[in-house]
Amino acid sequence: MSYSLYLFDFDYTLVNSEEGILKCFHMTLDAFHRPPVTDETICHTIGLPMEEAVRRITGYTDDADVETFITYYRRLADIHMTPGTHFFPDTLAVLRTLRERGARIGIISSKTRSRIEEKFTATGTSDLIDRIIGVEDVQTPKPSPEGIEAALRAFGATKSETLYTGDSIVDAGAAQNAGVPFAAVLTGTTPAAAFAPYPHVGIATSLSGILEL
Repeated sequence: MSYSLYLFDFDYTLVNSEEGILKCFHMTLDAFHRPPVTDETICHTIGLPMEEAVRRITGYTDDADVETFITYYRRLADIHMTPGTHFFPDTLAVLRTLRERGARIGIISSKTRSRIEEKFTATGTSDLIDRIIGVEDVQTPKPSPEGIEAALRAFGATKSETLYTGDSIVDAGAAQNAGVPFAAVLTGTTPAAAFAPYPHVGIATSLSGILEL
């Protein structure tokens, strides 16, 4: 099947952002005198909406505490996130190949659009992406289909000509809810077996695998 529109998740799909996220979380936890949390625990929240990630990591239940934590975290992220976010080795080559095939490319992420734009701008690769829909662009984050549906409208694309690729069951759920084909990549913390209950056209060990779909 050949697709004309490729939509991607960002964290753990196009990039490994562990370095930046771990640094910002550990520094914020220290600043707020919260108990230490393992890297593994933090990594399993990557890709979730920030509020949910903070609740899981800190144990906070009060909205005000969560917001105060996020505000401090974001100040650190302004310094450390983009330098600590790295494209997977095949990411840019895959995006360029899709471009050569005439495909349009978008990103649907629970990260802020501005942070994603910052990475592409810093690396001089903004020309590889046509549109970014971040968490600030939707009312309900994934697995809501809202972001994917917004992209379909913006591109004027049909569901059948669109492939959404992500690393988590949140992504799989969003694609299922939107009714678009889904491809999983095993570059995050989610094992292949977790995708079995969800419709998918393929499960790839790395992003390059989607070029064969």
